[in-house]
Amino acid sequence: MTDPLDRPPPWPRPPACVPHSLLERVPQGARLTVAGLVLVRQRPGTAKGVIFVTLEDETGVCNVIVWRKIYERFRRAVIAGRMLRVTGRMEREGAVTHVIADKIEDLSPMLDSLLTQGADRGDGAGPPQAGGGPPGRVSRPPESG
Repeated sequence: MTDPLDRPPPWPRPPACVPHSLLERVPQGARLTVAGLVLVRQRPGTAKGVIFVTLEDETGVCNVIVWRKIYERFRRAVIAGRMLRVTGRMEREGAVTHVIADKIEDLSPMLDSLLTQGADRGDGAGPPQAGGGPPGRVSRPPESG
């Protein structure tokens, strides 16, 4: 019988997303889902078609590796997505953690809906106004005297 304390702490299983701050809980090789804003896409010439994507959520960052075959399948999301949900396998090399992507979903429309909802409520959370101030007001620098 194994000691319950020997088990790794719980972590969200797919389709639920693992917050990036909890990635250390996910065992090597386990299937997981992460989501976040795309910070960086890198396609080094020496990487033989591999793309590296860095995602950020409110708790931290996550590195994603997209192999050529997966890239070809989810090309549009990888190229144009501003917010992605990635399902794949956990891989660790020392202190470095990566998610090896199996499935990539573009969640960018969710970002657009935030702007629309803010504009509908009239709370100023809509698209930025010219001049950076509230609608209908013009911001002017203070006059020096």
